[in-house]
This record gives sequence, structure tokens and C-alpha cells, in this order.
Amino acid sequence: MITRYCTPPMAEIWSEATRYARWLDVELAACEAMEAAGIVPAGTAAEVRGKVVLNADRINEIENVTRHDVIAFLTHVEEQAGDPARWLHLGLTSSDVLDTAFAMQMRSAATLVQDSLRDLIAACRDRADLYKNTPIMGRTHGIHAEPTSLGLVFASWAAELDRDDERLTAAITRLSFGKISGAVGNYANLEPAIEAHALSLLGLSPEPVATQVIPRDRHAEFFCALGMIAGTAERVAVNLRLFQRTEVSELFEPFGKGQKGSSAMPHKRNPILAENITGLARTVRSYVSPALENMVLWHERDISHSSVERMIAPDATSLCEFLLYRLAKVIAGIEVDEVRIRANMEITHGLVFSEAVLLALVRSGQPRQKAYEAVQRCAMAARAGQGTFFDLLSRDPLISELLPPRELDQLFDLNHHLRHVPTILKRVLPKE
Repeated sequence: MITRYCTPPMAEIWSEATRYARWLDVELAACEAMEAAGIVPAGTAAEVRGKVVLNADRINEIENVTRHDVIAFLTHVEEQAGDPARWLHLGLTSSDVLDTAFAMQMRSAATLVQDSLRDLIAACRDRADLYKNTPIMGRTHGIHAEPTSLGLVFASWAAELDRDDERLTAAITRLSFGKISGAVGNYANLEPAIEAHALSLLGLSPEPVATQVIPRDRHAEFFCALGMIAGTAERVAVNLRLFQRTEVSELFEPFGKGQKGSSAMPHKRNPILAENITGLARTVRSYVSPALENMVLWHERDISHSSVERMIAPDATSLCEFLLYRLAKVIAGIEVDEVRIRANMEITHGLVFSEAVLLALVRSGQPRQKAYEAVQRCAMAARAGQGTFFDLLSRDPLISELLPPRELDQLFDLNHHLRHVPTILKRVLPKE
């Protein structure tokens, strides 16, 4: 597990101690269900729980001999609980314990990821509301396009993250399934009612049709959801990196007192947080492919998936939680240079209003392509330094005949581009 990026709660979820504790929870839940059915002496589960103190080192010591983790675990429990432990694992197979406990761990880890995700959504919504009236240059292909609102930039991120949250919620729901149905999943030595009772104690639903394992499409969906979250996070991070380029210099990630940007160049203020998020997002997405590969198992089960899951589950959830936490901090502490934003909008001296002129000509009766050529001719001349865009339009015979200066001036209206911003933001921002 990548411990550097684990919060203490996430590290605890994937610790050996927690894994064995969840195994015991599953065994005792099944035991309690059997007690209720009269199969096992009443009070067995409580007696075992009262006697057992799990020791991961001892379990691992036994496993070095047995070469089987669940048998080592059961041996350790029996060492302490004595005769009552013989009622554990009655009719169960190892995967009943492993997969059910794994579902509990995954659900807990997913909840932590979702908490960080929702913190990031809140930060984006807050910035969207704060900067809703701040004009900024919209760019397509990295080139100035038309004016937009900085609030919409943050709102767009919030809306995508909302969809990530919906996907994660659905994935958590489909993760929350266990199985206590025996060696090939057909309840040969159990009853479905035992499984239903035991899983209800654990807050899980029974897998409708299990083999020896829970089908791995459930897990693959979860890792795909994490991969998409990482994709959104990287989209945000890459755009933040672009905003911080010297030639743009409109938005900046937080830069702490005493922080240094370069060992050689004291002037540097590098976008290291956004770059770090980009790298972590790539790593999270790399776990999607093995999760999809895990869906394919031989007949009722092989163990090709288990070694993969022991690696990707702790790492993917830990990294995803961390990068969301880091990105939320970046968004909450973002620095906005509104003076530079305005200066960048004026670089082209009005070229960004070319569509408004084009549409006005079309409405005045000009064929679209002829109007397009006229506006483009003036725009290219302005780029070449032959005059301002407005002056060139005013002197063009075709355009000046249809659009007198006063009417032409009205087309260079920034507010026209931002008039629907409140309507768009209502779709994303919570209602007051």
C-alpha cells in the first residue's frame, strides 16, 4: 500500500488488523445467524468474541506453515476460543469470508473517497459563486475564443464532479454485497436464510447468483468510477497549470510563505501541486485495466484476481482520496489576478467579438459565407497590424454600409456574452 498518501482512517481500513477484524465479523455474523436457526448453540458467537484478541503477527506465523490465510486465521481463533470455535466456518468456504469482508473494507474506503470528493465539489461551487461576475477570456485550442465567466469555469468542474459523485454512489451500492453460500455458491451445506440473516447484520445484501466468489464486475465498476474521478481531477489540474503559465498568469495555486520554486532560479513559482495531482490521477487510472481483467475467472473461481486486488484496492482508494483532498485545498486557496485577466482579454483589441459582427451582417441580409469572408478579412488585417479591428470594420465598404459605427459599437458588448451566466449557475449551485 502507498502509505505516503494515506490518511490515518484510510490506512486503518487497509491494515492487517482491520482485515482480520472484518474476517472475524463475517464468521461471527454467520455464527449468530446459525444460532438463530438452532444450528449452533446459543451464545457461541458472543463467547468467541469475548475470548479472542486478534494478533496479526501470530496469524502470519501460522500462515507460514499452512500456506493458507483463512486456515491460519481460524487456527489462531481456535487457539484462544477453544471448543466454541469449532462452530465457526460451518458450511462456509474461504471466499465467503474474504469477499464479504473485502466488500466491507471497500465500502469504508469508498466513503472516505466520497467525503473528499464532496469537499472538492463544495470548493468549486464556492469559487463559482464568488467569481460569477468576473469576465475571463474563453479559449478553444488554447486560442482566444469569446469572453466567458470565471465562475462558469469553476461551475463546469463542479458539474462534472457531481456526475462523478453519482457514479461513485452507484458503485458503492453495487459493492455492498456479500456471500455466505459455500464452495460453489449453491448453498450445498447452508441455507439462503442463513446468508440473508448474517449479511443483514453486516449491512450487506446477498449476491443474487454467486460462484465461489462475488462476480468482479461489481469491483470493476468501482475502479472505473475512481478512474473517472481521477480523469476529472486531472482535467482541473491541467487547466490550472495552463492558467499559471507566465504568458497567461491569471490563476495561481497557493504558494506558502518560505516556499521555493527552483533550486537554481529564485524567481520561479511552479505549479507543483497541480502537477502532482496530474501524476497521481494517471496512477489511479492505471488500476482500471487490471480491475476489468479481474472480471474473467475460470469456471466457478480461480485466484488470479486476489493478488491484483491486494495491490490496487488500497492504492487506488488511498491515492484518489489524497488527490481529491489536495485539489480541494488548491481550489479553496486559488489566487486570481483580475487585472491580468482583463489585460489578456484586451490583447486582441476586440477580435473576440467577431461572431457578433458576423451574425449582425447575416441578420442584415448578407449571405453567411460572404459575411464571414468580410469579417475574416478585417480580422486578419488587424492581426497583421494594419489597424484596430473596429476601425477596419468601420472602413470596410460591405460592412459599413450595413452596420453604421453606432450599431457596430454595440456589438462589442462584454455583457452580452455573460447575460445567461446566472441561469447556468442555477443548474450547479445549491438553492439558497
